[in-house]
This record gives sequence, C-alpha cells and structure tokens, in this order.
Amino acid sequence: MRTCKIGALEVSALGLGCMGMTWAYGATDEAESRRALDVARELGVDFFDTAEVYGPHTNEELLGRHFAGRFGELKIATKFGFAIGGPGGTVASAARGLDSTPANVRRACEGSLRRLGVETIDLFYQHRVDPAVPIEDTVGAMAALVQEGKVRELGLSEASAQTLRRACKVHPIAALQSEYSLWERNVEAEILPTCRELGVTLVAYSPLGRGFLAGKTDRPAEGDFRASLPRFTEENRAANQRFVDAVAAVAERCAVTRAQVALAWVLSKGVAAIPGASKVAHLRDNVAAAALTLPASELRFLDAECAPGSAAGSRYGEAAARWIDRT
Repeated sequence: MRTCKIGALEVSALGLGCMGMTWAYGATDEAESRRALDVARELGVDFFDTAEVYGPHTNEELLGRHFAGRFGELKIATKFGFAIGGPGGTVASAARGLDSTPANVRRACEGSLRRLGVETIDLFYQHRVDPAVPIEDTVGAMAALVQEGKVRELGLSEASAQTLRRACKVHPIAALQSEYSLWERNVEAEILPTCRELGVTLVAYSPLGRGFLAGKTDRPAEGDFRASLPRFTEENRAANQRFVDAVAAVAERCAVTRAQVALAWVLSKGVAAIPGASKVAHLRDNVAAAALTLPASELRFLDAECAPGSAAGSRYGEAAARWIDRT
C-alpha cells in the first residue's frame, strides 16, 4: 500500500471512510462492516475516517468497539463542528447548526476520545467552518488540545483557501478534507494549489461520487442520504451518466473496474483518498486502486471528458450548501 504524509503521520494513501457503516446510506450491517474493517487492515489500510455527527456518535462507537486495544496500529481521524441533535438519516437531522466555539471544540474532543476509547486522536478536523466564530479562535482551541496531548494533528474540512491560510498562521494544519472526484473538481482551481503551497495534504472524500462513478446510478432508496442531493435526481442522474461512461471506457481498456479507475485518477493527483465501503467486496475493489497506475493517455482522456464544473446538479442541497466555506 502506498503511503502519504499528513503532518507527522504516515498513513495509507487510500484510507477508509466509515460513515456508511452506521449511517446515511440506508440499512446497515454491523457484522459485515466489522469484517470490512478487518479486511482493510489485512490489505494495508491504516487510515480510518469518522466524525461525531455520523449517527450521531454511533460511528465512533463502532470503531471504538472493534479496534479496542489495537489503536496503536492505526491512524484515526474524526471531526467536530456541529451542535448535535437527535439521530436521523441526514446531516441536517443530526445537526442543529454549526458550533466551533472553543467550548464546543473541547466538549467534542472529550466525547470522541471517550467513544473511541483512546487517549489521543491522530487527526482532529473542524467538520465545517463556522462563520460565527473566527477561525483563529477555533484553531487556537484545537491547538490547546495538541499541547495537552489529546490530539496529534489538526485538519479542516470544506474550508476555503483564504480560511486555510488564516488557520495556518495560528497552528500548522496537516490536512484539508474536501470532496474531490471526477465529477467534483472545484478544488483544483484554488484550494489544491494552496494546500501544496502550505504543505497541507488534501484528503479527498466521496472520491467515487458517492458510488455513482462506480456505476451505482439507480434512484437512491428511501432513507438514503443521496436522495436529498441534487445530482441524484432522475434528470441529473441521466445527464451525469456520461461520467460513468467515460470511467467505464477506461476500465474496459485497462481491464480493471470502474471504481479502481475513479480512485486511481484521484490518487494520481498526489492526494489521499477515503472512499467509503461497508461491504468486503467493495472494500477489496477499492483497495486494489492503490496499486493501479493509469497510463498518461487515459488520465488525459478522463481530464477532458470529466471537465471541472460540468456535472449536472449541485453536490449538496440548499441547507447543507450553506455549510460550505466560500470566503
């Protein structure tokens, strides 16, 4: 498994996004998810991503139960930044808004440490930038946790280049997590170059377009988070089929799967990626991408066929889109 650096951490370049193991994409199967976690370790994955809001709390609790006594082998990333409400099937139903006040930073960290059953969180992200709290105040509170040994490295998620620069003046930011895939390339204009300039590792979430690029193009089932996303309306799914067709063409020529093509393209950009997988078969398929190097001609083909900004539909609905930092 190839690796990459996130601050002082060395992690598998292809990690595992754990959200879907307990939440968001319909029915869950803990036994199968736990098998997937074990297979991930067998295949060299040591970078696992979770968050307080996933459930809320149930995702961290699953990792805490499953990896009890084995966290020394792993690098765990978790996230804070929401005022947590009751359980539900969407971020909006679990979160009552943003809260990155210093008091909530500390509260969230203590809760995550308890649920995971660890003394130190390897990578602690602000899940969404809170416009009501200066980023300097939030990162200052996060930095205090580093000084206390409760956190190793700091990260931001869906932060703008300007916010990232301000944050880095307070304390080194090791990672910026943003959505990045063949149908979501907006980070390439400013955010990815800024990360490279500042020595921040971009961690790509939803690198498979929430499964769409791997061929999961059917209408999302009731209770599936994707049903709330504009790109998954019937009209937009039909318009976005061309992304799947482009990936499928490369997969056929290279004798690999569509998921492997989409992930290999993301990894070719020099970033880390955390595709989600709650089934062993999907996990094995994804991990194989870490060993795949696409020919330069195929990368150029994908770049041209999947141009930035060409996907039909916004990636989030109106409510969740307000939580994306654009300043």
